[in-house]
Amino acid sequence: MKFSQKTALVTGASRGIGRAIALALAQQDLKTLLLVARNADKLAELATEIKSFNPSIKVVVLPLDITQIKDVSITLIKAMREEGPIQLLINCAGVAHQNTFLQTNPSHIEAEVSLNLMGTYNITRLIAKRMVHRQEGTIVNVSSLMGKIAAPTMATYSATKFALVGFTQALRAELAPENVRVVALLPSLTDTDMVKGLKLFRFVQPMTAQKVASALIEGLKRDQEEICVGWQSYLALLCQRFTPWLLDLVLSVTTPILKQQSSSRFASRRNARVATMKCHADI
Repeated sequence: MKFSQKTALVTGASRGIGRAIALALAQQDLKTLLLVARNADKLAELATEIKSFNPSIKVVVLPLDITQIKDVSITLIKAMREEGPIQLLINCAGVAHQNTFLQTNPSHIEAEVSLNLMGTYNITRLIAKRMVHRQEGTIVNVSSLMGKIAAPTMATYSATKFALVGFTQALRAELAPENVRVVALLPSLTDTDMVKGLKLFRFVQPMTAQKVASALIEGLKRDQEEICVGWQSYLALLCQRFTPWLLDLVLSVTTPILKQQSSSRFASRRNARVATMKCHADI
């Protein structure tokens, strides 16, 4: 893919991987960069930073909650009329919550599915229609290594990222005849604000958001369909393919303490039931 004089849109651009991708794209001789996220102040700060090192690029800030379909449709249609067609869409907006499955808050499930999956689906549909009409475009869905290898304590997040991989593969086959490329980006654990509140998987070394962004740029230049980031990701995928039993063992060792806490609660309840049974037997 060539970036020169094209228009790109990045969702989730206010922080983390999305922010790093926006900064990396701004160095690729784009004509226009559209930044989408809910936090208008952080988007404005990012736009100022981009203009400081690349005054020639046009940066458009679009404060949006992509789960709100009507607002997204009205705002993006207006933006495309004013700025021209979007040739590159980066779907990076996402949220992660961590807990054991049985203790998961239903509101967290709804938030992850709504943003990670449905928000991406709806914005992609809106822009892909116009890419097909012009017979030109590239769509990047930022999934995760957890979209290939399910992570205990991250059941809903893993489910949405698996869904994004499937969505990407299906869309790739459908849109290829229309000259629209669809790419999956698969970073492993990345040091961002989103993961600061999570219990990290033990012995897993987080990578930087800048490394993920650099891998995306290089992958797009090489026309890769699936961009895996970091040696740990490649090792995990090889392990899954050839020695799945070993991967299961690694996951059991590296999974955060939440799993053990759940087991402890189960053990406490079991001990309570045993004590109750003994009391009944004595009576």
